[in-house]
Amino acid sequence: MLVRAMREAHKPLGGVEDFLHEFSLSSREGLAIMSLAESLLRVPDDGTADQLIIDKLSAGDFSHHMSSSNLPFIQACAFALGLSARLVSLEEAHSLVVDIARRLGLPALREATRQAIRFMAGHFVYGETIGEALSRAQRQRDGERFSFDMLGEGARSAADAERYFETYAAAIRAIGDQPNNRQFPDRQGISVKLSALHPRYEAISHDRVMKELSPRLLELARLARTHDLPFTIDAEEADRLELSLDVFANIVADPSLVGWEGFGLAVQAYQKRAIDVVDHIESLARAYNRRFMLRLVKGAYWDSEIKRAQERGLADYPVFTRKSMTDLNYVACTTKLLSSSRLYPQFATHNPRTVAEILIRARARKDYEFQRLHGMGQSLSEAIIKATNVPIRVYAPVGQHRDLLAYLVRRLMENGANSSFIARAADPLMTEDALIASPYEAIPDAAHVRHPRLPLPSQIYEPFRANSRGVEFGDRTALTSLLKEASTIDDPQIAKPSILVLHTPRNVYSPIDGSILGVVVEAKAQDVAQMMLIAARAFPNWNTTPVQIRARILDRTADLLEARRGVFLSLLQCEAGKTLDDALAELREAIDMCRYYARQAHSVCATTKLPGPTGEDNRLIYDGRGVFVCISPWNFPLAIFLGQVAAALVCGNVVVAKPAEQTPLIAARAIALLHEAGVPDTVAQLAPGTGETGAALVSDEHTSGVAFTGSFEVAQIINRTLAERSGAIVPLIAETGGVNAMIVDSTALIEQVVDDVIASAFRSAGQRCSALRLLCLQEEIAPTVIDRLIGATRELRVGDPRDVSVHIGPVIDAEAKQRIETSLSQAKSAILYAGVAPNIGTFVSPHILSVKRPIDVQKEVFGPVLHVTTWRSDGFANIVEEIISSGYGLTFALETRIDMRVDKIRRRAPAGNIYINRNMIGAVVGSQPFGGFGLSGTGPKAGGPTYLQRFLREITITLNTSSSGGDTHLLSMDEEP
Repeated sequence: MLVRAMREAHKPLGGVEDFLHEFSLSSREGLAIMSLAESLLRVPDDGTADQLIIDKLSAGDFSHHMSSSNLPFIQACAFALGLSARLVSLEEAHSLVVDIARRLGLPALREATRQAIRFMAGHFVYGETIGEALSRAQRQRDGERFSFDMLGEGARSAADAERYFETYAAAIRAIGDQPNNRQFPDRQGISVKLSALHPRYEAISHDRVMKELSPRLLELARLARTHDLPFTIDAEEADRLELSLDVFANIVADPSLVGWEGFGLAVQAYQKRAIDVVDHIESLARAYNRRFMLRLVKGAYWDSEIKRAQERGLADYPVFTRKSMTDLNYVACTTKLLSSSRLYPQFATHNPRTVAEILIRARARKDYEFQRLHGMGQSLSEAIIKATNVPIRVYAPVGQHRDLLAYLVRRLMENGANSSFIARAADPLMTEDALIASPYEAIPDAAHVRHPRLPLPSQIYEPFRANSRGVEFGDRTALTSLLKEASTIDDPQIAKPSILVLHTPRNVYSPIDGSILGVVVEAKAQDVAQMMLIAARAFPNWNTTPVQIRARILDRTADLLEARRGVFLSLLQCEAGKTLDDALAELREAIDMCRYYARQAHSVCATTKLPGPTGEDNRLIYDGRGVFVCISPWNFPLAIFLGQVAAALVCGNVVVAKPAEQTPLIAARAIALLHEAGVPDTVAQLAPGTGETGAALVSDEHTSGVAFTGSFEVAQIINRTLAERSGAIVPLIAETGGVNAMIVDSTALIEQVVDDVIASAFRSAGQRCSALRLLCLQEEIAPTVIDRLIGATRELRVGDPRDVSVHIGPVIDAEAKQRIETSLSQAKSAILYAGVAPNIGTFVSPHILSVKRPIDVQKEVFGPVLHVTTWRSDGFANIVEEIISSGYGLTFALETRIDMRVDKIRRRAPAGNIYINRNMIGAVVGSQPFGGFGLSGTGPKAGGPTYLQRFLREITITLNTSSSGGDTHLLSMDEEP
């Protein structure tokens, strides 16, 4: 009955259903409109707006699109976009007459498209101000009530949080002051996003959130209680669930809210913990003798939850992988809600079958309501009101169109997904029986619970290799266990050469506080000659060891790393100054490298039979080169150290490895682990020492190859040293840093830009070779981006990285600190922001500096220092060329929604790694990448077999392309100085 009522002949479904019927999201036209809607209204300059419009309209066939809808909303969109598309076709012509038409037509194109998007926005945004929304709500239908949602994005700074707090408070007062004789719960309400009230709403900042956010939320709750309004805390991502529940519990314990039944929480049925959350809220209600409202939704972040779990190497997904399981869980949660007198159920759904299930189960109960998102599910709501007396609450977004459209497009994408009811209902070929099919039919037994094409996070690379195991910091039990593992080092720490030497040891100090962590005995030049001779003698036996055995040893090494992760995490924090999340990411990267190179070796080192004349047996055989010298840096003292060594070993080479002077203890542990896994002592040797040690290794007559990661200057010295040698040419695999740039145009979402910049420029205290050094902002948006970037940077905690709430630890040593501070002192007049750092240790606070042009940044400042410059809207090509001409080419980033610019960067390829963010529904940035040396150009994903082949006798360079999911692309190309 409900489906039939929704799909009456010649009756529009209303809202997004009609839009999806007209422009399917599986079509180029639908996706182009979504991209335009998400970004066009926030573009301040006409030039970029024109490029965006041309870019998106040329992606579809709008000029021939004939509208099949009789709704003015749809007809207006189709007409305006069709007109714009026809003007776009003129844009592509070249005659003088057409050029004149183009010049006259572009303003019309721009205005027509903007009007179409504004018209669309007006259909999905209830009001641009709370006053406008309340005025519109006075014309509400019988049986409808509202919950106003004031925001679309979270706070990035204290100023954002304060502004959002004032917006919520003003809205509550405005709603409460409206003349309304309706009784609770038949009153207008408000929905609050906790991440909008605090700039670091994250699990690692738990104590700070509880201290700073709870009083703000309590003040809003008291204000809502004064006006007797429904007040609901919106759902966030799964990693914030426990934090949200803690905040909720903290507020409900306050005696000032006793007797008020309007406080509520949204629960997402696609989360596997949804029923447990319902039980938890009910237990709180019993404990405090209260009654709470509970909004049951199906979920809003499914794709990002899946990707996040995969990237973090979690044991399982926090959400169901099949839509039918979410539907079943929704019904199970419904039964729980309806059986509790302590909870007021609010069922948010656009699915008539779900509605019917609820109506059947709720026959004995009258105090509940349905909910829908404004602009969606209107025809279903009308059918419910007509057939029952159950009220409908409309979830109504309120705010400026340009601010809310990015948020609303995400909602449209979710509800327009092929598996959603709204998308299926918009398909005229979909039968009623198919629409109301029971989810039990799709899940007949336990074998069908999981999606068959979505493996567990640990299995996403299988059968090639296993994913490294990670930890969700939002899971308090898992985080507590990890902190306990990383809290102690089990025995005295010492690093020494693999041969017996009697040199005086020196202390190894922590950059955190200068404490002594252990001692290192350094190899001298005379020791190097002996070690290299031992290695050369060990080479023949190791080289003839079957590659299968060498690969198994690397697999055992990876397993041992996971089993002993506590000691490595502790050393990474204490010796290298890494935060816990950075330490865990590096540990996982080392594990991934061992497993990746183990698998690659099977194919790269395999013997290949070649065609040839009759009577000949031609075979291509790869052998190890001999003794490889591996020189690794301190910024990735485990991942790069072990990555270099593992790749060389599995190819049949023997290795003498020199770690950075600052981090010998980590390297000593890694070498010991290789020996335990089965690598002979003579095959993998440790040579801790100074630059003189490295020079002796490089110049030794037995050196057959060098793998080096470090400064460009040292790489050049090594290159010259090898070139001066007589005899065979020795290959050098070098990875160096550089002035890595990011270009941002005015189509980019500013909140997304800020998140990406913070992660890239300041994570690991800016001590990554791939860290962002130069931010190039389109001048029209530069003031806003800089203001928000400074605000977000101010919220970063600088301090002891063993404190899980710290975001930025120390730089590696006093010398590094001095270099950074000297560079900053020379640029004092250009400093836009300077943070505050602890007085102990070697801490440097994050800095943001202004420069006029990219060429003004002549050298890399290896620390938390970001340079910002601007470019004109018509100068995209020029800014790209300036960056290319700098001579640096490690990483490059582009934030845009214009595909033509993406294609230009792809063709031009100004760097070894290119990060392009054009994703209109959000992206995960700064998380553990899919293996590799951070985001450099020589890791498993980037280099692939090429990297291994460089340890062999045949060397090639290839370009590999990989996708990180969604609409975000990562291009990788090996980089050598």
